[in-house]
Amino acid sequence: MAIVVVLAGTWLGYRSLTDKDCSGEVKLNVAAATELTPAVERAAQQWTADGGAVNGTCVAVTVTGVSSPTMASTIAAKHGVTLTGLGAAGKSGTVPDVWIADSSTWLMRLRSEASGFQPTDGKSVASSPVVVAMPEAAAKEVGWPDRQLGWSDLSKKITTGTSLRTGIVDPTRDAAGLAGLLALGQAAGTGAEAKAQQVGVLRALAAGSSSLREDLLQKFPASSNPADLAGSLSAAPLSEEDVIAYNANKPEMPLAALYLDPKPPALDYPFLVMPEVDLTKAGAATGLRQALEQPSFKNELAKVGLRSADGTVGADFAAPLGATPPTGGSAAPSSGTEGTAAAGLDAASINRVLGSWAAITLPGRVLAVFDVSGSMKTKVPSANNVDRATLMRAAAVQGLTLFDDKWAVGTWVFSTQMDGDKPYKEIVPITPLTSGRSRLQESINQVVPKEGGNTGLYDTALAAYKSVQDTWVAGRVNSVLLFTDGKNENADGISRDTLIAELKKLADPKRPVRMVIIGIGTGVDADELQAITAATSAGGVFIAPDPAKISEIFLEAISSRSGAR
Repeated sequence: MAIVVVLAGTWLGYRSLTDKDCSGEVKLNVAAATELTPAVERAAQQWTADGGAVNGTCVAVTVTGVSSPTMASTIAAKHGVTLTGLGAAGKSGTVPDVWIADSSTWLMRLRSEASGFQPTDGKSVASSPVVVAMPEAAAKEVGWPDRQLGWSDLSKKITTGTSLRTGIVDPTRDAAGLAGLLALGQAAGTGAEAKAQQVGVLRALAAGSSSLREDLLQKFPASSNPADLAGSLSAAPLSEEDVIAYNANKPEMPLAALYLDPKPPALDYPFLVMPEVDLTKAGAATGLRQALEQPSFKNELAKVGLRSADGTVGADFAAPLGATPPTGGSAAPSSGTEGTAAAGLDAASINRVLGSWAAITLPGRVLAVFDVSGSMKTKVPSANNVDRATLMRAAAVQGLTLFDDKWAVGTWVFSTQMDGDKPYKEIVPITPLTSGRSRLQESINQVVPKEGGNTGLYDTALAAYKSVQDTWVAGRVNSVLLFTDGKNENADGISRDTLIAELKKLADPKRPVRMVIIGIGTGVDADELQAITAATSAGGVFIAPDPAKISEIFLEAISSRSGAR
């Protein structure tokens, strides 16, 4: 038996040299979330020491610790897409045979942008509940440990001017931050007052956000001295493992872990076999994953502050202050390719919350182009019979409320013969919100359907694209966001072929413009809209068959930034 284990890119020093039980060698490269890596390394060593092989072939396992956002960015680049907040990774990065991410939400986000990314297996091999981490002194001020708090309690405290100083690791880059943001959003509920509270929560969290977990942890007070407490972080959504690792350094002010109700999705560490892996490697991957399901692996997980996939813990698990019982938390057994974190979630709900976050934190320039053809007067039964234009205006108002002052926004309307023979008309040019927010808010009132107006879609799309490209600004995502409820109906305008040919000519890698189209109702031609966006370097089509869902679709559209620079 000739079995080699290579760990974290280095020789561990273990090698069995008897060639009796297997021959040849299959190399299995595994990228694991950094906190999980030591446990996987030890399990892989034990598996190969015990004769791990596939169909008589020896297995050499390389385990490398890679942060989940880094690997997600690498995979996205291989598929020619970009995930919100991660930027563009070079295509030179290496995709492993197996990726153990910290959360299935990465898989969901990648699939929503790159439908061709279809890894197999996906079973959870570990878990860590998402908690609110607070210095023990601050936790006692909010009633811990005697009172069971909920996410709604935290949401209210964040927005009511209390001394609670909250932070978050950028949820576009951190699965625990994303879970916390989802929980806070759901806790706020629905309705105008709830939406205002959600915006307040987002702005408060954004003010105390960090791109890296390590940076956020440094914002907690080092001690109970008033000087350290002043201005320090009071609360942040983190994983239980984060809290355990922080407290392992024996800080003077340890962190308490508050397990708020309802429990958000846990980090579930799905075991993802990459699509390009051949059958031999896939067999080796299955053998390794089965080794990670053995009872002994639970104890290895405990050493690194993690729970097993079913939420139970191994020997010597260093439970943080306030920890739930060993069988508690939000983890549960997983047997599918989206794991525990996917329970009750879908890519759309994730993209909506990331869209809200992007609107507040990521700088952008957008020209919002609104269809005011006569059909926009159509009543919507699912929205108390208000018309489509009213719902579209509400979505626009929501966007302006969310957009941070780092954004610049312009508004156009289009139908037919809106400005002489032109089917479109500018209301407000792209203007920084620092100076033009009031003007832009007032412009939404001019988004009114034109009696008998048709849909000059092609001419408008081309003119809007040119306008944004001509005024292109580096360091911003430059976009056209076009709302329409119909097909092109403009006998005097250009043809689809002309539009597509012109858009392809205009494509400039140095000045990329995203063309995003939101289709409203069932009267749109999805193929027509897809053909338009496909002719540009980046963008997409988002359709709301029920116009009452325009606001939700709008947030999804903001979150999708494939190809953006």
